[in-house]
Amino acid sequence: MPPLRPRQQQILDFIRAYRADHSYMPSVREIQAGCTISSTSVVDYNVRILEREGYLRRSPDISRGIELVGDEPEPAVELISVPIIGAIAAGSPMPVPEAAQWAAEDVETVSLPPELTPRQAENLYALRVKGYSMIDALIDDGDIVVLRPTADPRDGDMVAAWLKLEEEATLKRFYREGDRIRLQPANVQMEPIVVPAENVAVYGKVVAVIRRLE
Repeated sequence: MPPLRPRQQQILDFIRAYRADHSYMPSVREIQAGCTISSTSVVDYNVRILEREGYLRRSPDISRGIELVGDEPEPAVELISVPIIGAIAAGSPMPVPEAAQWAAEDVETVSLPPELTPRQAENLYALRVKGYSMIDALIDDGDIVVLRPTADPRDGDMVAAWLKLEEEATLKRFYREGDRIRLQPANVQMEPIVVPAENVAVYGKVVAVIRRLE
C-alpha cells in the first residue's frame, strides 16, 4: 500500500485504537473530535483517500460502516437506532412536536451501542437540548438526551416535563413537594420552576446523554 500523509495516518491509527477500545467503529464526528480536525468534511475527504488506497472499506448506508482492510474482523455489534423527535429547552420551557407528528414524519436518528442504553430499548427516543440550564449536569446547548418513557419519576430524576397549561416542555430534575412539583435546573444562575402537581406530566426520564462535538 502507498505511504500515507500524517493526517491520514492519524485517522487510521485513531480508527484502529477506537475499535480496540469499543469493539465498534467510530462515527465521523468522533474521528473529528479524536483527531482534533476542523470539520467533518475534512474527515470525510481523508477517509475517502484511505478507502481509495485500500486501507479501509466503507458502507455509506450503514451507521459506523467502516471496515479495516486486512485486519481480523471484530464480532458485529448491533447498534440501537433511536429517533431524535425534536428539541427541548434546558432553560425556559418551549414547545415540542406532538407525538402524532413524530410518528408521521421522517426523523433523524442516533445509533447507540447496547451498553449505553437500558435493557428495554424499544421505546427510547431522543431530544436535542436548547439552552444552558442543565450545564452543571454536563448537558450543554446542542447535546442530545436519550429518554425512556415513564409516568412515575423518582425525586432527582432528570426528566422531560410537560407543563399542561402552558403547553410547553422543559428539561429539569424532578422533585415532589406536597401538592406541587419543583423542576430544578442544574445551573446556579437559574431559578427552579415550581407549579401545581396537576399541571405537570412527565414525558420521559433521561437515560443517556450524547455530547455535541465541536
